Amino acid sequence: MLKYTKDHEWLRLDGDVATIGITPFAQEKLGELVFVELPALTAKLEKGGVAATVESVKAASEVYAPVSGEVIDVNSKVSDQPSLINSAPTGDGWLFKVKITNAAELDTLLDERAYYAIAK
Repeated sequence: MLKYTKDHEWLRLDGDVATIGITPFAQEKLGELVFVELPALTAKLEKGGVAATVESVKAASEVYAPVSGEVIDVNSKVSDQPSLINSAPTGDGWLFKVKITNAAELDTLLDERAYYAIAK
């Protein structure tokens, strides 16, 4: 089950590890992605802080951390092939994984219905 932020990130939880990416809505608005800058392994992210950057032929956009945690994995495939985010934003186009340091922050995320009600 995915959770969402108002800033168009998604999060998939597996224990205390969150896999994070941008929503299908966000990638559609950005258009064809041509560049991705991922966070460094072991980087400490704060909820709402800039975690990554995605750049399309239209614009660059920052990706914010939906929760606080330490980066434990990055998807190097999207660095080499940013179009993976366009073709599978919630699958092979994930961006990074964090070990969550404050589980209470999960309560601030949106479910699918609430997210798509505001994603316009």
